[in-house]
Formats: sequence, structure tokens, C-alpha cells
Amino acid sequence: MKIREQIRGMLGRSGAARTKAAAGEAERRTLALPSILSPVAGGRLLPKPTPVNLRRFAETPLVRRAINVIKDRVAAMDWQVRAATAGGGAPGERKEIEARQRALRLVLQEPNPSDSFRTLVEQAIEDALTGGYGAIEMERTGDPARPAMLWAVDGASIRINGKWDGDRETPRYAQVMPGQVEGGSSSVELRDDQLMYIRMNPRSFTPFGLGPLEVAFETVNQFLSAHRYAGKLAANSVAQYALWLNEATPSQHDRLIRWWQDEIEGTGRVPLISTEQKPEVLRFGGGTDADLRLKWQEFLIRMVANAFGLPPLLLGLESDVNRSAAAELADEAFRGAISPLAQLIAGHFTRDLFGKCIGWRGFEFVFNDLSARDENTELAVQVELLKAGVLTVDEVRAMRGLPPLAGTVVREQGPGIRDQGSGIRDQRSGRSEE
Repeated sequence: MKIREQIRGMLGRSGAARTKAAAGEAERRTLALPSILSPVAGGRLLPKPTPVNLRRFAETPLVRRAINVIKDRVAAMDWQVRAATAGGGAPGERKEIEARQRALRLVLQEPNPSDSFRTLVEQAIEDALTGGYGAIEMERTGDPARPAMLWAVDGASIRINGKWDGDRETPRYAQVMPGQVEGGSSSVELRDDQLMYIRMNPRSFTPFGLGPLEVAFETVNQFLSAHRYAGKLAANSVAQYALWLNEATPSQHDRLIRWWQDEIEGTGRVPLISTEQKPEVLRFGGGTDADLRLKWQEFLIRMVANAFGLPPLLLGLESDVNRSAAAELADEAFRGAISPLAQLIAGHFTRDLFGKCIGWRGFEFVFNDLSARDENTELAVQVELLKAGVLTVDEVRAMRGLPPLAGTVVREQGPGIRDQGSGIRDQRSGRSEE
């Protein structure tokens, strides 16, 4: 596509935006993706420029540890589906809300015949941490008891329509296998309500995200090179010394090499050398652990930990950590790496799955561990709120992810008095009547 045609398309979309603004909608003044005006953009779909080595690097021990620390913690969190607006409402409305909550929970617990919630989320988090792309396909079923089904998608195969105009019927994504031509018969186009695309570190100049492993790509490559060199050095595969013979003729030098290789090397025999001058051994290294470059490898491990937002303690560096600082570092890892990713995933489930795909915008997905305090502190706060009449039993059960009690009716009896079921408690006197 030529630059003139690209500019004409952008102007056409601007005119459409002004028409929508005249109808009562807001008009955007800035361009969504200015980089698509560059002649480099040869087509409509933009591929993710990710090296293939990212997948290999994700299988190395250091990177695997960093990914698992974040992935396992998020996938193992307790979660719930709750109504976005609190309040009882009519009995019929409450039954409808409870039925939809059960349906949404079933969609997440059993997203497809072969996956559970944990296996589905782990695949999306793995791709998000590796390349900044976590993709989940969403398809409506038409069954109110199970309104949608979910499948994990390889994020590296997803291409983004950089010229998407926001229309619901216009495809925003496409799955294209490596080597396929854009717009081929084997490519799968997906609308915005059919694919959940989780971007880490979104930026304004590109539609793609930036994964932590992409940030640490050079560091991981250098660490693997240093680790491989240290392994060869420790296994004595790299010679660190040489034998110097003074005033030896080339023929004597060749005879000594053949004799050493044929008779001495690998046999364990004691070599006997008779020369006028004693041979001298020249060492290339110090012969200590400093030759393994352990400090350099430790520095690279710290850089990888910084890229993932984790303290070096969680990647095995425990030399400079004491017991008092360990708890603070673990809390820092939760706030800096685990909690932001969990909130990002929860927002995508609420907006993309509940809102766009199913159309039930009155519900939200929540990870309970994000707002939970210490268990004893949380229990004490909830008990005090119950005693003060600020919360009911059903509200506390909702906070803990439990369904309301059957047959519970909440109604106000006057100042400081709340009737829940058959129990009436006077908050001013602290007495309870049954």
C-alpha cells in the first residue's frame, strides 16, 4: 500500500469520527497509531517481531524460575465472580444475578473440555511473560447456563490489525501461521469480542506489548554464554596453562607432542622428561574460582530479576539477605510483579469476557488475594463490622467468595437495629433476641 493511500484512509476514518461526534459521541483528536503511516507498514496486519529464541530462553533454569514465581502465584489465587453493584433488589432480580454468577463461574472453572481455570490462565501468563502477548479465544454458545467457551491461543501467531477503526464487526486480530501470506485462506480473522489479548507494558507507538523476557533478552544471552564457559572451565575442557620448552627444535617439539598424546594423555601414567633445562608451566588464569566469573554471573542474575520485577532472593541469591529482610522482599515481589499482572488479567476477564463477549456488564472478576490482609486481621475486622451492624452475614460471605445463606431477608428496624432472618440485634445495647 502506498503512503498516499494510507493517508487517504486515515482522513476517511477522521471524517467518520467527526460524523459520530456530531451524533453525540466524543471525537478523538490524536492518531491511534502514527507509525502505520510509515512506508515500512506493508500490509494491514502487523506481525509481532519476536525472536524464536525467546521460547528457548524460557526453558532455561534461571528464566523458568522467574516465570514460575509469578505464574504459579497468580494461577493459584482464590477468585470470585461478583455483581459490580451491591444491593439486594427484588427477589426475582437476586435469583437472576445468582444464576448468572453460577454460569460465569462455570465458564471459568471449565473453559473447554480439556482445560481448567488454572491450566488456561497458566498458558496465557506464560505467553505474556515471554513475549508480552497472552491470548485467549472467546466464543459465545447461546446457552444461558454456559454462555461462552475459552481456549488458550499461541500469542506469537496473532497479528494485529493496526488500522482497526473500532467497529465491532471489523476484525481486529488474525491468527497467521509462520510462512503464511497475509489474507490467505488458512488465516483466521477474529473480532475484538472473540479474542482476549493481554498486553504487558503497552506503549503508544506499537500495538504490541513488551514482555519481561524481551527486556532481559540480552542479559539472558550473556548469562548463558558465561555459564557455558564456566561449565567447560570447571570440566577442564578449556586449557588454562601451557608447557614451555626452552631452545627446543621444531622436530623435538613435534616428537614431544606425539609422545604426550600417544603415551601420557588420558592414561594416568607419570611422565618422565629428560632435558638440559627444566620445562616451565605458563598459567593463563589464576587457578581460582575467579576464573569462573561468578561475580559476573551473579550480576546478570540480578539484572534478570529486575526485568521481571522480582528481588534476587527469589532467583537463588541469598548471600546478602537476612531473616528480617526476607519478608520485606517477598512482599515487594507480590506488590511489584504478582499483583499488577493479576489485576491486568482480572480486568481483561471483566471487560473482554463478561462485557464484550457475553454482554453481562454488571459483573466483575476479582482475585480475593489482592485485597486480602493477614487472615487473623481480616477475620477480626469482619467480626467487628458484624458486631457494629455495618455488614450483614451475607455481605461478609460475599467478601470471602461464598454464596448467601438461603432464606435470608435483610431489613432495617430503625436506628442501630438490623433484622437478618429471625435474629434481631440491638446495636446500642448489645442485646440479642431470637
